Amino acid sequence: MAKVTVPSDQQAEQYQISPDYVRISMAAAIELGLKPGRINRCNCNCINLLQNYPEGCYANCTYCGLARERPGTPEENTFIRVAWPLYPTDLVAEKIAEREANGGVGRVCISQVQDHRAYDDLVDMIRRVKRPAPQVPMSALVSATTLNEERLHTIKEAGVDIIGVGLDAVTEELFEETRGRGTKGPHNWEYHWRIVRAAREIYGAMKVNCHIIVGLGETDKELVDMFYQLKEEQIAGYLFSFNPEPGTVMQDLSRSPIHRMRRIQLVKHLIENQNLPREALSFDNESSISRLDAPETMVEVAVNTGLPFMTNGCPDRAGEVACNRPYGSYRPGEEYRDYPFQPNANDLIVIRQQMRLEEVWANLNPVM
Repeated sequence: MAKVTVPSDQQAEQYQISPDYVRISMAAAIELGLKPGRINRCNCNCINLLQNYPEGCYANCTYCGLARERPGTPEENTFIRVAWPLYPTDLVAEKIAEREANGGVGRVCISQVQDHRAYDDLVDMIRRVKRPAPQVPMSALVSATTLNEERLHTIKEAGVDIIGVGLDAVTEELFEETRGRGTKGPHNWEYHWRIVRAAREIYGAMKVNCHIIVGLGETDKELVDMFYQLKEEQIAGYLFSFNPEPGTVMQDLSRSPIHRMRRIQLVKHLIENQNLPREALSFDNESSISRLDAPETMVEVAVNTGLPFMTNGCPDRAGEVACNRPYGSYRPGEEYRDYPFQPNANDLIVIRQQMRLEEVWANLNPVM
């Protein structure tokens, strides 16, 4: 059931809702000077915005803090375990324009929720940001269920150059169990892929990305299969680490062990950037990675850059990652699941220890 019962045509008088209001990630609010504070060791180069409705979201994903059946109001809930303060959209647009004029904004991304108003409001909000800051790169993290091919064209015409789709689960069975029929939710695996592939045709190669969560119940092999599929179709894959949200159906599910996350990050990087062949990977009876047969130089160079272990996100105008999502997969004080900055030498020592690569790498000759 929805969290409020006020008819949607009356909500603007009682609630601060989109398109006139927008939630902004705490890191972005700090970056724009809307909140005091600083983010340890990094800057927030992407201004992440989130639509706001009193119902939260009509979808009911089992791991999401905005899920329809999660207890509490949207104001009491979090999204990826991070608070998202609420501001007037035009004020946020003004702050973005000020920042754009004084050094530039890496990227702005507006995230949709599942609501019958979400598409029209998304287009409105894109235009509000673009009006005072026409050159700022913009992404839209869309709810595929609200879209069709015509709407994808309109979003592009409004000023978005990259589309993100929260696929999250890597198999149809897991998708339906966590996001679709099994949750009494509106989402459908086949329709999500229809929108992903339509967006790929409209926006171009590597201008569409699918968010993938490690730890929803998938196997390593299923993740690897998805990485190869996305590479073949020239669609980007952005990794997240499952982090249980209190009050959700999956609140008691443990996160994947850190060594699994690190190995998956490394393998994904090698597939995407070094054309790691499928036959280089072997799996055990539980479909976990049991052997990586890759040249020493390939692996060592990748690990030493630290790049595989950084946050996956949309690029800025220079092609560098803008969306680094500080605290998107972990809480302050916890170990980094993905690094919002390039790991330094000390970080790499920790990463190597966490990864336990000697258990699976066929050509181990560690360089420390």
